[in-house]
Amino acid sequence: MIAFCPLQLGAKGKAHTSWKLQGGIGVCASIGNVEKLLEAKSAFVEVNIQNFFNPYESDSAFASKMEQAKRYSLPLYSGNCFFPGKMKLTGGQLDVQGVLDYAEIAMRRAHMAGTKIFVLGSGGARNIPEGFDRKRAEEQFVGLCKRIAEIGEKYGIVLVLEPLRKEETNFIHTVKEALEFVKAVNHPYFKVLADFYHMACEKESPESIVEAADELYHCHIAEVEVRSAPGVKGDDFTPYFKALKQIGYKGAIALECNWKDFDKEVECGVAETEKQAASVSDFD
Repeated sequence: MIAFCPLQLGAKGKAHTSWKLQGGIGVCASIGNVEKLLEAKSAFVEVNIQNFFNPYESDSAFASKMEQAKRYSLPLYSGNCFFPGKMKLTGGQLDVQGVLDYAEIAMRRAHMAGTKIFVLGSGGARNIPEGFDRKRAEEQFVGLCKRIAEIGEKYGIVLVLEPLRKEETNFIHTVKEALEFVKAVNHPYFKVLADFYHMACEKESPESIVEAADELYHCHIAEVEVRSAPGVKGDDFTPYFKALKQIGYKGAIALECNWKDFDKEVECGVAETEKQAASVSDFD
């Protein structure tokens, strides 16, 4: 049976000098890489939703994937790449029922796998079409996210909104912007994700993490130049970890990176992330 993550996760807790990432350090990867992730001491795997929980595939095809996953003890804690670009979340081509039906199948399957978080990045899907009224698109998005969050609550899966750099979407680029939409949706199963890579690309201060404390539920990490794993280029992430410690963050962090040598870089990336997070344990 696939292991469930036994750790208490969430956003805000009381900050203390012995702070650490209670949710652990995981990696965005495929099930085929699980053995290497175990060797690298990854706490969990964040799978590609479109690939692993693919609503367009039959239940029997999904069952086959589950059989493969059951061979390992690594939790399938979270999932990203929720919606394909052709499935629009804003604009005149928005098919609300189609989106909800897709989310229902994906989340039902994720519940069977013990998955606890779905990342809503999906830059192409949420992109506001040229010429479409922005206020109307925002209203569409808020209403849609509320209904997806309701499905998430049904299956015990928190939907986290991921800000993306401008090169990937024209809609929601910063943690501050994401926080505004999370407050507008106002649902306990709809929270904020902080991605250090996107924050650095958008030159957003780690202070935004502090401002989002009550709603921050998940994090991603990668170096800024080529989106490499921590330790490849030597990026310093301690300002972000200090912000997480300041709010007593109790969630997890996942490496979401481009890989040149996965086997080598994933081990280095997990170790370097752990090292930098630990380095702020005495930060006041």
